[in-house]
Amino acid sequence: MVASSLSRQPLHLLVVAAADAAMARLQAVFTEADKLCQFHRVDGADELRNALVDQPWDIVLYLPGIAALPLQVTLRRIEEMGADLPLILVAGPGEEGAMRPAMKAGARDVIAADRLERLIPAVEREVREARHRADHRAALEMLNESQARFDALASNLPGMLFHLRRDAEGGFRFLFVSEGCQKLFGFKQQHLLTSANKLFDAFETDKRKSLEQALLESAAKGTLLNWEGHTRGRARQKWINLRSTPYRLDSGVVEWRGIATNITDSKESEAALRASRQQLAELSTHLEAVKEEERERISRDIHDELGSILVFLKIEAAHLASKLPEGADRLREKAHSIEHLLDQAMSTASRVARELRPGILKEFGLPAAIECQAEDFTQRFGIPCRVQCDEDAIEPEQDTSLALFRIAQEALTNVAKHAHASLVVMRLRRERGNIVLEIRDNGRGISELDMQKPKSFGLRGIRERVLSLAGEFSIGPAEHGGTHIVLRVPERAGIEAPSEEELQRNLF
Repeated sequence: MVASSLSRQPLHLLVVAAADAAMARLQAVFTEADKLCQFHRVDGADELRNALVDQPWDIVLYLPGIAALPLQVTLRRIEEMGADLPLILVAGPGEEGAMRPAMKAGARDVIAADRLERLIPAVEREVREARHRADHRAALEMLNESQARFDALASNLPGMLFHLRRDAEGGFRFLFVSEGCQKLFGFKQQHLLTSANKLFDAFETDKRKSLEQALLESAAKGTLLNWEGHTRGRARQKWINLRSTPYRLDSGVVEWRGIATNITDSKESEAALRASRQQLAELSTHLEAVKEEERERISRDIHDELGSILVFLKIEAAHLASKLPEGADRLREKAHSIEHLLDQAMSTASRVARELRPGILKEFGLPAAIECQAEDFTQRFGIPCRVQCDEDAIEPEQDTSLALFRIAQEALTNVAKHAHASLVVMRLRRERGNIVLEIRDNGRGISELDMQKPKSFGLRGIRERVLSLAGEFSIGPAEHGGTHIVLRVPERAGIEAPSEEELQRNLF
């Protein structure tokens, strides 16, 4: 082993020669050229195999004249080890005839012994090319590994990966489609790669136009493509979701690299959930109607029967007090006490009857009913409640009026129970075909946790009533403390409120 110290990266040269003296001239050539090299000589098959196993070599220099290790055997041993190791034959005088057979056998070059100045460029060239081949193999191996990972991911994804291109003329073409195409659409990848129209033909006419429009908008605005549509077919239709972000090239071409997934199960679950919610809403409406009928019956019984009995008892008590003899002051005092209790009972019965089914709502309308409710609230809990009605002629439909009255009733109950307020303000107004009811208090306010409590049935009841009327409901902290409730419902059922643009157009 011989080494010099004039090069940054030493070359590792494996020399097949009969003796050390045979490679002395080779060492001299590399030393004169300031090349840092490490030489190792072998002259037998076992030594060659051990040297190839011990360490990697940059090149093999073969000097003829070794009977135990011919050129063909050397090349075969290198090939058996699986090494991409170039071999250069250094031919002596009179051995020029061995050039052609050596090149056919696998030698990378043949250098004449009397022209060793060609040896260094030949070695550098072969080492450089060998390293290029090694880099190419490593890159190819990494590419194959990456492709294998991608194929594994694509085949296991619950959908189809795609690469769609829209050229400058507006035509569509698929550059890549994963194996999920067959399961998703029922035809092979080649069909979609051949014609992008296969994708559009898989949907009904209206859905196809919708997809084309979504692609055009995504290409024009550079926005995310997130489209849903169901496929053709009389049997169970598939719902497909296409999702991708567009990429615009300098040439004006737009590409989408994304995924198409089967969302049929989620769509059917959503439909079932909507149907269930609709049924629950209908059931809730029915229960409310039954409850109102029962309240009306109880209110009528209290007002007619119980009220009549209390009035009759008061008359009898008054008549009894008038018949008491003089000197029966204590009995007369008891009679007056009974009359006073009967007055309280009659007042309570009247209030309960109004709360159950306010007759004033039918006779005088919603504003008067809310004002009456506010007065009862103030008298009962000692909390001032102010009512402001912007118009006296607010007369929504009967169901709407009753729902708004119940909502106001429930809101005041919540204030009395939880708010610790000293003032409540209610405002009723008309706004763009809607009836708006606002309720404010100056209490402790309401937090997100309060609204998310599992047993906050009062707020849930208000929200469900508003939703049943196709209205809007919001609740949150007021500007100066307390709670602010705003609900907005259409004045007439089935009629959408005009938009701001329509209102402006109507002005002119």
